Amino acid sequence: MLHHDPREVKMRVEIERKFHVLDDRWRKHASRASEIRQAYIVSTRNRVVRVRTVNAVRATLALKIRIGPARREEYEYEIPYADAIGLFEHALGVVEKTRYEVDYQGHCWEIDVYTGLHRGLVIAEVELRNADEDPPRPIWLGPEITGNRSYSNRALAMNTRRIEGGSLNTHSQIREAKKVARSTAYEPIK
Repeated sequence: MLHHDPREVKMRVEIERKFHVLDDRWRKHASRASEIRQAYIVSTRNRVVRVRTVNAVRATLALKIRIGPARREEYEYEIPYADAIGLFEHALGVVEKTRYEVDYQGHCWEIDVYTGLHRGLVIAEVELRNADEDPPRPIWLGPEITGNRSYSNRALAMNTRRIEGGSLNTHSQIREAKKVARSTAYEPIK
C-alpha cells in the first residue's frame, strides 16, 4: 500500500470546454498520444470516483465533484497499477480512448479518439484558467458540447449503445451539424 503525504495532492478546479471534432486536420499538429482506460467505480449526478490507467503502466484514482456546467473540483492520486486493475473488476462502466495533445495559439487541446463501443467518436476539450475565457478555435472544431452530460466520459462508460459518428442523433443530423460547423468554422489567425 502506498502512503501519500497530504501535502503532495492538492484539490484543483477544472474548467473546460468540449467540442465535437469535424475531421482529422488536427492530427498533423498532435504532439503526444496516451492510451487511456477509465473505469467508473461510483457515479452519482454530481460526483464520480474514477480509476484511470495510462499506457498500461501508470494509474490514478480521482474524485470529481461538479460545481457548475464546465467546472469541477478534482482530487487525483497516483495508485499502484495492480490496484487499478483490481478496481476495474468493480466498474459500473469503462471507456477506452487515445488522447492526443495539440497546441493551438497558447492553448493545449486534448483530442480524445474513442475505441471500443464508441469507435468513431472524437471530442476535443480545452482547459481554461477562468470560466469567461474564450480560446481561439481551430478550424477542425465542430459544435460545442460543453455541459452536455451525454458526452461526459462517465456517461459514455455507462452507455451501452453505440454513439454513431460522434453524436447521439441520426446520421442525417450528424451530416447537417458538420455542414453547419464547417460553414461557421473559425479560420486560424496568421
